[in-house]
Amino acid sequence: MNEHEEKDIEVDTDPGDDVVFEDMTENLGGDYKKKTDQLKLRIKELEEKAAQYLESWQRDKAEFINIRKRDEQAQSQFLKFANEKLILDIVPILDTFDLALAHADGEVKKGIEGIVSQLVSVLEKNGVKKFSPLGEVFDPSRAEAIATVAGEDGRVMEVIQSGYELNSKVIRPAMVKVGEVSQ
Repeated sequence: MNEHEEKDIEVDTDPGDDVVFEDMTENLGGDYKKKTDQLKLRIKELEEKAAQYLESWQRDKAEFINIRKRDEQAQSQFLKFANEKLILDIVPILDTFDLALAHADGEVKKGIEGIVSQLVSVLEKNGVKKFSPLGEVFDPSRAEAIATVAGEDGRVMEVIQSGYELNSKVIRPAMVKVGEVSQ
C-alpha cells in the first residue's frame, strides 16, 4: 500500500449542507447566472412539493388515527350490546317466574326465588337492570302505557310488566297503567 491509500476517506453523511451558491458570473459568464437561477427555482419548487407531501402525510396519519378511534368505539359499543337479543329471550322467563312467585308458597316459593335471584345476578353482571316505574311520572321512553286509570294525573299507577335496561339503554319498556284525573 502506498501512503495515499492509507489515509482515511472522509464520507459526507449530510450532502445537502455544503451547497454554496457563489456568484461566478465573472468567470463563467451570464450562462452560469441563468443556470444557478434555474437551479434555485427548481430547489424552491421541490421544497414546496416536499412540504405538500409532508402536510398530506400528516393529514392522512391524523385521519387514520381518527378512523382507528372510531373503529375502537364502534367495536366497544357492539360488544356492549352484543347480548341484547339473548337477554330479550331470557326476560320472558323472568316474567314467568314472577307470575309463579305470585302463586307459590312454602318451599316451592323459596326455590323459585333462588332461581330468580341467580338469573338476576347473572344479568346484572352483564349490564342488565330491571326497573319498575311505579309512582313515577310517566316517561314514554321507558314505559308503554296500556291503559289509563283513576289516579294522580300523569303518574304510573300500576306496573303490569317490568322494564329492562342494558347498559343504561332501555331494551324493553315497562308496561304500565297511567293515572288520569276524572272530570
